Amino acid sequence: MFQTLKDFFDAVVSPSASHDPRAAEHALQLATAVMLVEVMRADASFQPGERQAVLTALRECCALSPDEASGLTELAVATAREATDLFAFTSRINTHFDMPQKLRMVEHLWRVAYADGHLSDHERHVLWRIADLLHVPQGAYVHARMRVQEEIKAASGAGV
Repeated sequence: MFQTLKDFFDAVVSPSASHDPRAAEHALQLATAVMLVEVMRADASFQPGERQAVLTALRECCALSPDEASGLTELAVATAREATDLFAFTSRINTHFDMPQKLRMVEHLWRVAYADGHLSDHERHVLWRIADLLHVPQGAYVHARMRVQEEIKAASGAGV
């Protein structure tokens, strides 16, 4: 299975991927998934809600089926373990996402961070780092966090 994932990853990030629209789309999906997984991995304790938040984000952002989102998540976990930095992934996102898409992604990152009901300092740092690499202005980053917090409050029935 991991050889298959490695083969897929190698095909997606190869220089020829930039000439194949389908491979380029897969590479962008993988970059998005790796960012989500990085926030999930930032917390010392793994919670199933965080994985569910990643899967939900991938289904929404990338229009994937549940099985496709699950497979992409597994690939992203393996890729994140091997990655030495985030630049290769964020630069691909910067090339293909406009600011509203980046802001939606930052909102998804906040949902992953809050999925376990606790925001650790390390999660906050990883999220800030990703947003900075995506060139998301500080005010927009803070507003994305506030929107997600309000959404969570409304969903839990805590009132406005």
